[in-house]
Amino acid sequence: MSPMKHAAKASSPWWAKAMVISGSLVMVISGGTAIAAQVSVNLLNDSVNQADLLGDQRVESAEEIEGPLNFLVLGTDERVGAGGEARTDANIIVHVNEDLTQVSMISLPRDLLVEIPSGTPASETKLTEAFAYSEDWNESFRNTAETVTHLTGVQFDGAAIANFEGFLDMVEELGTIELCPWHEITSIHTDKTFPEGCAEYNKEDALDLVRQRYGWDSEEDYANGTWGDFGRQKMQQQAIKKILERAKEQGYATDPTKAVNLLNSFGDALTLDVGGYNLIDMITQMRDVDPNEIISIGTPSSEGNVNGTSYVVIHEGTEEEVAADALWEAIQNDTIDEWACANPEWLSGDSKPDCSVPAPTDGGSAGESAGEDAADEETAN
Repeated sequence: MSPMKHAAKASSPWWAKAMVISGSLVMVISGGTAIAAQVSVNLLNDSVNQADLLGDQRVESAEEIEGPLNFLVLGTDERVGAGGEARTDANIIVHVNEDLTQVSMISLPRDLLVEIPSGTPASETKLTEAFAYSEDWNESFRNTAETVTHLTGVQFDGAAIANFEGFLDMVEELGTIELCPWHEITSIHTDKTFPEGCAEYNKEDALDLVRQRYGWDSEEDYANGTWGDFGRQKMQQQAIKKILERAKEQGYATDPTKAVNLLNSFGDALTLDVGGYNLIDMITQMRDVDPNEIISIGTPSSEGNVNGTSYVVIHEGTEEEVAADALWEAIQNDTIDEWACANPEWLSGDSKPDCSVPAPTDGGSAGESAGEDAADEETAN
């Protein structure tokens, strides 16, 4: 059974960094210039909601903003704040390195078999179900955070929840965006067939295309790790990138007024939680993050079946489990670059770390050696 790979890629001008992306979507706002800083203030006042999403699942914040930092980002098909029982389609750990210059996104499959410590809705079930804990979305978010921490050992400094349909509202502002399905796919919602290759799509068709899940079922999809929900994630991430590229083409990156209009169109589709930190301070501290260099990682896992139900599973006693355990440690030890160099099969997108470090002479991998050195240095400090 060949492992599945996920894709996630971000690319944005300065104003769009309000979106640390979440794999669907995490958003980091950058304040590179005086004008950009003013736009960020307007954005915070008019467009970005802030709330206490993590509650007692948050780690204690230091007085000064310093890395490494970890954020939990959830994406849902429901409008943010709508209330009622919901589930998540995107579950992403966003890791920011010690000097706040490098971002890595680790995608956790929605159907990943996990143990939910609260026992609600079940002790073992799909990760997406953890958010169905309560009709109160704050409680549901904390249940998901507790579940992810139980799986990975990673605790969170901040969080975000976003609605992808709301993000697509930006297409109305832009007119159309280009999307590029890698093979023909027919919508299970409208019966419309989208051809292979790049074409221009309005909001209605773009949303239809990026909602597709079951049509990504070709041999190519299974071979490339783009089947089912992974295909949907790849299309969503592509849409984010294309929206930002089109906005840059139309001058939104250099016109603060247009930038604010575009981000206002995102409306209530995003809620951020930066804990005790001031968001403007965080924007300033993370101004050197280059979204083109975001490293995207898929959780080492593959398809499985438990009592007749299909899951994504980190199979015990396999290389998947070894790689996953090492990934959780790398997030905690801030050694993701080293892990990525040792486990390139779980990377996706164009951005990859510099792996040109000479291999150690003791027979271990370059990634393992670098990771151990970094961990020893951190312990020493």
